[in-house]
Amino acid sequence: MGFLDGLRPGKAAEFDSGNAATNSIELTKRHSQVSLTKQGAATGHLRVNLAWRMRTSDIGGSQRESLLRHPFKALKPPEVLGHSQSMVNVDLDLGVLYELQDGTKGVVQPLGGYLGDVNAPPYVKLSGDDRFGSASGETLYVNLDHRDAIKRLLVFVYIYDQTPAFDRTHAIVTLYPSNGPRIEIHLDERHPQARSCAVVMIENVKGEMMVRREVKFVYGFQAELDRLYGWGLQWGRGYKAKAER
Repeated sequence: MGFLDGLRPGKAAEFDSGNAATNSIELTKRHSQVSLTKQGAATGHLRVNLAWRMRTSDIGGSQRESLLRHPFKALKPPEVLGHSQSMVNVDLDLGVLYELQDGTKGVVQPLGGYLGDVNAPPYVKLSGDDRFGSASGETLYVNLDHRDAIKRLLVFVYIYDQTPAFDRTHAIVTLYPSNGPRIEIHLDERHPQARSCAVVMIENVKGEMMVRREVKFVYGFQAELDRLYGWGLQWGRGYKAKAER
């Protein structure tokens, strides 16, 4: 906490309750964690959504106008648009490494069809695999009514079998608790060769459900994230079923 923050009594409360204008909390390096328990949001289904956009400069967008004809428009930064299959061939996937209080460990992800279960262990369910970045993105659900059975959940994003493109892809992971403001984590750091990113840790700390920003990019896949966080799982090469036409 900075010196000036201590002189502003409403600062911490403002962060905990979210931005009044957008009803959201953005986790940053400076404000990296929030308590779902203190928000009164540690019950019900926690929805976690992955969405991403591409910069027009990376997908053949229009060039800047002549300085003589449009001097102000030429200084405008490149527009960011939602992407579609025709624009870019990047397949971002959402996954979770889970560890339960009884020692059970595993993964929920599209690769291999490990979609989980929301009403039975691991109490995490992936809704499906968005291959082309539709407006709804990819979504998973965490059943916090079983929070006492959960030790930690590491939400991660990886690029499936394509050229690394995190430097061209502005991805956002958003958590929607059952109560209170949504929680946003922006993956806007530049790591052009990274293939995976540990985004956020959801952890049961002495009965309190904490959400902590991670945003750690790695150049490998799930096995490298596993080693980084000490999960201890065995990994092999996996494939997706071909998309239906």
